[in-house]
Amino acid sequence: MTCDAYRFVMRGEDEVYNGWMSVTVVEAREDMEWEMLTHNGTQPYLDSDMQSRWFDFGGDTIVRTDSYVRLTSDRPSQSGWLFSRVPLTATNWEVEVEFKISGKNQLFGDGFAMWVTRQRGEMGPIFGSSDKFDGLGVFFDTYKNNRPGVVFPYVMAMHSDGSKFYDKNNDGKDAELAGCSARGIRHASIPTKLRLTYFQDKYLRLELQYKNEDEWQTCFDVARPPQLPNIAYLGFSAETGELSDNHDIVSVKTYNLYANPGPPATPQNTANNRGNRNASSGSQSGGSWTWFFTKVIFFFIAVAGAYVGFTAYRAKFRSHRF
Repeated sequence: MTCDAYRFVMRGEDEVYNGWMSVTVVEAREDMEWEMLTHNGTQPYLDSDMQSRWFDFGGDTIVRTDSYVRLTSDRPSQSGWLFSRVPLTATNWEVEVEFKISGKNQLFGDGFAMWVTRQRGEMGPIFGSSDKFDGLGVFFDTYKNNRPGVVFPYVMAMHSDGSKFYDKNNDGKDAELAGCSARGIRHASIPTKLRLTYFQDKYLRLELQYKNEDEWQTCFDVARPPQLPNIAYLGFSAETGELSDNHDIVSVKTYNLYANPGPPATPQNTANNRGNRNASSGSQSGGSWTWFFTKVIFFFIAVAGAYVGFTAYRAKFRSHRF
């Protein structure tokens, strides 16, 4: 695996090292994560040729390079999508997304979806994307069709191997893997964010930030989640019908995780959850840091020794020639 499009992050009690690496083989430590540049989307989103290197988009999606990628505008009958060009091949990963749902009307809809699926960029009836998907969908449903007793907006996850279908009439109730109500996520007074973490055979966790800045709330935590496709693309889509809203993706950051999964989070407020997780692992990271830097030192010593040996050999070879 080549990692020329990865950002290297090591964490202990403090974030000590944070830089760029271009390597071929990487040894994973329990306190390491890799920021996957191939699945990051930040301003200005487009390059000098007005193209995105890592993402494709289509439908009614528009890109405002200083602000957002707008999947749908606040107009009826729109749908748009944004999908990675490169598959998300990491076994364990975390995606953090800043998004915004807004509009001028008191009645609004329909919502947007986040996808980790084998298919990419296929438009369809489920929040602007295909209803025959293989993988995971997380739906931010802002319009209630028929789910008595459930407060909307409602956020739910659905897993499918291509044989399950999302029933719009019941807001996907029969296919729901897990979910939560998220009243106030539309027109929030702070930047709204989601953080989806998948650790194979361990857990699938969704955390939301929309009430207070830097305060994360656990929406769901699924133990032993379904297996996802080995080759899957990260994407987003949105749809409006007779009712409408702006559905914006502001930023996307994706991490390849090399950390032992912690205990399942309880469904309550988790302020600064990432910081707490890093702090708790910091007490265990001292030995890892020592070993890491010891190996780095030995590596440079070996390189220097090889260079000196080669220089001496070349000098000796030249002396024999003359």
